[in-house]
Amino acid sequence: MMQLADVLHSRGFDITVFHAAFNAPDPAGYRFVPVGTSVPSGDLLPTGSDANFAGALQRINERLQAPFEEILREVLEEEERPPACLVVDSNFRGMQLVAERLGVPTLVLRTGGAACLVAYMAFPALCDKGVLPPQDESQLDMPLDDHQPLRLRDMVFSATTPHETMSTCLQRIVESAKHSSGLIINTFNDLEDASLRKISDGTDVPVYAIGPLHKISAGAQSSLLAQDRTCLDWLDKQEAASVLYVSFGSLASMNEEELVETAWGLANSGMSFLWVIRPNLVQCSEKVGLPDGFQELTRGRGMVVSWAPQQEVLGHHAVGGFWTHNGWNSTLESICEGVPMICRPHFADQMINARYVQEVWKIGFELVGKLERGKIENGVRKLLDQEEGEEMRRRASDIKNKASWCIKKGGTSLTQIDMLVNRIMSF
Repeated sequence: MMQLADVLHSRGFDITVFHAAFNAPDPAGYRFVPVGTSVPSGDLLPTGSDANFAGALQRINERLQAPFEEILREVLEEEERPPACLVVDSNFRGMQLVAERLGVPTLVLRTGGAACLVAYMAFPALCDKGVLPPQDESQLDMPLDDHQPLRLRDMVFSATTPHETMSTCLQRIVESAKHSSGLIINTFNDLEDASLRKISDGTDVPVYAIGPLHKISAGAQSSLLAQDRTCLDWLDKQEAASVLYVSFGSLASMNEEELVETAWGLANSGMSFLWVIRPNLVQCSEKVGLPDGFQELTRGRGMVVSWAPQQEVLGHHAVGGFWTHNGWNSTLESICEGVPMICRPHFADQMINARYVQEVWKIGFELVGKLERGKIENGVRKLLDQEEGEEMRRRASDIKNKASWCIKKGGTSLTQIDMLVNRIMSF
């Protein structure tokens, strides 16, 4: 959202940012207005990949809707002229309803990929057919013929969220798009053209594919965590395309056994690696302990940090692969730098993104099943040291070039930004 604000600001728009009281952004450059400062954050903040995120989104919509209406009324009364529009995250249908009541046009931002939204749009029909929720595990690998390359398991967005809660959450996301004056998606045409056309047909609103936003925006990094930049100096000393970057994002988690298996898989592969282990990576544990002997075995070819400047790491010549949870930001950043992926999705849209990485773009593969050191060792070698991985790297390089072209003058994404600006000016 902040990257989009930066792009629109560069086109001459004044920006006001409404934000919840937690995770408050750095108030530099724009007008920031907190919402619901008196509402206890409490269970509004789920943590870990086993948390009920859909339920948390519902609670945020319910508990912050009235405070948002109050603060939006105040802002509208202060302004000499009405705002052109409100850009709202698609998860916040409740805030969009407030804007509708107050006569403010809305544009909706989808921070995930286009294929993900297509899957969300298909969810009700699969429920009506009795396919969702799955009745037993034997169904999970069933291909969804009308939604290739997805399988049924890719549509189970959370194992811990009740089906009705998930259905309501996805329904509201799709409603937010259909009731908007335009839908903004952080992707680009050459990557997801077929999915973008399905969204346009299914929502009947203008669709603006203006990504990759992190390449267009000149604004600050999107990370909320402190970055350890010493890893860049270490990468400078490594050979080209020799290092596996391992990071599971800011939310996904693992248990202690998986951490140990990952450690020995990386160590036994013989490959160089940069591994991000953030403080809350391991479930139910504040401190993360690596197995005895791991550091001695990997000294000189492995580095562990608590957080890394990911975009710079992926763009470094030494990085030859990315082991990722496949959140959309991470997936898109890897695509833009031509880095192939080992995929280990956890929840939400990550399974869909991983499936497209493997089956459609063919720039990576999924580590399936239980995490075991032998499987990890083989996967790392496959990506960094075998011809199959080199072919993925070549395909990733081709897509990288397309990502670069789309944000140059005359490119599809810059053209879409021009169209978006014209849309906003028309309100």
